[in-house]
Parts: sequence; C-alpha cells; structure tokens
Amino acid sequence: MPPAFFSVDPHGGAPLYAQLTEQIKRAVAIGALSAGERLPTVKGLAHELKLNPNTVARVYRELERDGIIATAPGRGSFVRENGAVGETRRAATDVATSAVGDAVREARSLGVTLNEVRAIVAESIARWYPEEQK
Repeated sequence: MPPAFFSVDPHGGAPLYAQLTEQIKRAVAIGALSAGERLPTVKGLAHELKLNPNTVARVYRELERDGIIATAPGRGSFVRENGAVGETRRAATDVATSAVGDAVREARSLGVTLNEVRAIVAESIARWYPEEQK
C-alpha cells in the first residue's frame, strides 16, 4: 500500500496520531487493507505525511496492542491474519463510535438539545436500517 493512501490535517482539531490510527482502522474495517497486507514503514510513512517517526511508531504500537496489526522486527508491520474477522468487526465499531461521538459533539456545540439529537439519531436509524424497523 502506498503511503499516500493516508493523510493527516494538522489543523483538523484531532491529534495527528489519532487521525492516522482512525484512518488505518477504517481501512481495515472496509477491507481497503486486507489480512496479511504490509503497512508502510514507520520512516516511510512519517516522511510522506511529514510526521515525527515517533508519532507513526506510536500509532503502530497502539494498533498492535489492539490486535489489528502485527510487527515482525526486520520484516515490517502487517494487518493481522489471525482473528482478522473479529478485529475487522472491532475496527468497524471503533470507527463508527468515533464518528457518532464527533457528530454528537458537533451537535452540542451548535446548541442542538439532547432531545433533538435523540430524534435525529432515531431518524437516521430508521433511514439506514429500514429492514430492522417493526
């Protein structure tokens, strides 16, 4: 996978390591990164994204701790094959949790009330999960 697949926004509000972690989890969750696929090297990705290599190393350590990637010294970092289905599911829910949290935080900053947020969420659920409505 080319490093250009990922990007970070220094003015995006979220810490750079969090942005990159989220992007890699999303790529795993949607299958853009498949089990066994090699990630860019820490140095290569840091150079491409103009990040400190320690930032990329931190991202890789967290992803390894979460069971999403595995690192083999001298060989690189790879999307885990063992338990990939469970980890992909967890990566998907992590990404969704983050997106919903961002949306709720934005709604609150705009002055949307709790009851209005609940109504918005209920409408979205009804729209995107019509088969599960009674």
